[in-house]
Amino acid sequence: MIAVPTALVVWLVWLPALASVGLSFTRWNGFRLENIEWVGTQNYRDITTIYPPFWPAIQHNLIWLVFLFVFPTVLGMLLAVVLDREMRGSRFYQTAFYLPVVLSLALVGFIWQLFYSTDQGLINEVFGTRIDWYGDPDINLWAVLVATAWRHTGYIMLIYLAGLKGVDGSLREAAAVDGANEVKTFFNIIFPVMRPINLIVLVIVVIESLRAFDLVWIVNKGRNGLELISALVSQNVIGEATRFGFGSALAVIMMVISSVFITVYLRIVFTQDQEEK
Repeated sequence: MIAVPTALVVWLVWLPALASVGLSFTRWNGFRLENIEWVGTQNYRDITTIYPPFWPAIQHNLIWLVFLFVFPTVLGMLLAVVLDREMRGSRFYQTAFYLPVVLSLALVGFIWQLFYSTDQGLINEVFGTRIDWYGDPDINLWAVLVATAWRHTGYIMLIYLAGLKGVDGSLREAAAVDGANEVKTFFNIIFPVMRPINLIVLVIVVIESLRAFDLVWIVNKGRNGLELISALVSQNVIGEATRFGFGSALAVIMMVISSVFITVYLRIVFTQDQEEK
């Protein structure tokens, strides 16, 4: 029961990851193994110095992270607090808000094309404009972020709703006896109690911001204002260039950034477990 899952993880996760690290120091077109050429750190130097899309991609990933953390996360938390009151029709609202989560980001991009289309989009028809929401490099990132938030909000809502259901009801009763209103009760008592949920949400937001790919690839393959690290990896590995070494170096950079946040999260979790013991 342990050996089989371990073998699958090593085969499907660790070996490809280690292979990517090794290929990141080479130049290879992906066809014949004997054509692999060792170039050392040249790929990394080229990425940071002469590869124009890299730094915009870093900036866009950071914008993606901040946006998801500030807007959909806060909105999802607010919806969870409201729906936790067992209001009439709460089951229907939970289903309605969570429904976009089961859709792929590629399908979300097509759905929001109904709103963003230049000729027949709902937004342009209502306001009488002809804005190319997906094509204009000055606004397409924000248009895509709104579409992502539509899907991400329901996910965060469900996580916080599950966390609120697990809060001891006596804490609310004690706060009410002390005269605390609902706002003070939430921020001073409920929110600190849900610290593990907050950490999970933080990690999810970081992961979602780094692995964002489907939506921007559907829109314009991660070009023209929608550069992301994940899209750059795909452009170099499976695109017209077919530069496996260069694309692997980009993938390693993304993996290192992800590992920093995951390491911090695991350290906090393990420290908390030790304190509880």
